[in-house]
Amino acid sequence: MRISAILLSTILLLLTQHSLAANALATLNALPSSSLLLVDENKQILHSRNAEDTYIPASTIKVLTSLIALEHWGSDYRFKTDFYFDDVTNSLWVKGYGDPFLVSEEIDIIVNKIKQEGINELDGISVDNSYFSKSINIDGQGNTLNPYDASLGATAANFNTINVRVYLDAVSSSETQTPLTPLANKLAKGLDIGTHRINLGNAEYGSRYFAELLKAKLNLSKIPTDTFFQSGKIPDTAELLFTHQNSKTLEQIIISMLEFSNNFIANQLFLALGADIYDAPADTKKSETVVNNYIKTNFNWTDHIIIEGAGLSRKNRMSAQHLVDVLNKFTSYRHLMPAQTNDIFAKTGTLHNVSTYAGYINRNSHWSPFVIMINEPVNFHFRKEVALELHKQYK
Repeated sequence: MRISAILLSTILLLLTQHSLAANALATLNALPSSSLLLVDENKQILHSRNAEDTYIPASTIKVLTSLIALEHWGSDYRFKTDFYFDDVTNSLWVKGYGDPFLVSEEIDIIVNKIKQEGINELDGISVDNSYFSKSINIDGQGNTLNPYDASLGATAANFNTINVRVYLDAVSSSETQTPLTPLANKLAKGLDIGTHRINLGNAEYGSRYFAELLKAKLNLSKIPTDTFFQSGKIPDTAELLFTHQNSKTLEQIIISMLEFSNNFIANQLFLALGADIYDAPADTKKSETVVNNYIKTNFNWTDHIIIEGAGLSRKNRMSAQHLVDVLNKFTSYRHLMPAQTNDIFAKTGTLHNVSTYAGYINRNSHWSPFVIMINEPVNFHFRKEVALELHKQYK
């Protein structure tokens, strides 16, 4: 009897879930704070609800950030970082320009270049972060240790995060490619036993962590490097040693950003755009101007609000129509979108009581832009159920 009861409960649960999925569109239509827009390859409306009303877009705004970056720099663009040598102090100076993907593997490439330049020993590594403003505040960014709250900076390693394993009486790196540095060891103190990926917490730590990680990798490569560190402007006595260009193109970086919804990458792009167009130092006001000018030139919207590029802020406002406009221009970059199914390529957006979805549905070999925006509590998978029903009805 007990087995039969469990089996019956399971069947009822599956039937209920199937019923909800089958009526996802009807459920969406009953939600007061929701919108939906699906258009065909000729921009003709197939399904619409509250498409002109503005909502919090959450991470679907990353598609707009990606579009502006790709059209400004091009798919093959590579972020650069300059390396200078000061023979007066026998030290290396690093000047960053907001590269969002200076991960440990990239630093290995940099170490090899330093070796090729014939440097055998260093008394220290210093960083010039002047390309970004010292006071950058991203609305919606919290003070937690979660990676999505990582601070931004002109020079940053591993998205300004560390990945550590904490034992009862010791700390180690959780990544074979990333040596444990003094700062990482310090930040790990006080964490519970186990594996943790946390952000650095303090914006000033970004350049220090990069210098420490580079120093550790230089030491492993038999280039002794002392602990001397400072941040500031590159001295006149330093000469350019080489310019490193990231091994990943902008297109490759955006693929990772959209797949993992990386807020750090998105807002690094957002800030770097402002500095590149309106000169350093990067700040949010310059970047807001870049975005608003792009919108005025390409879309001429009047009721949007965009104050950062990752979707963290609840002050951001876009409509389903706005996002479909973006998707229509993003069509040639559709392959950069995460594949949700074989017939749905889309970016999700999630904040507290915010669930959004923007991308493309395959309709008879034509990819149709769609947007779902819900600014009230729903099941996490509900937006995908709506998209699946759209595909079923309009394929």
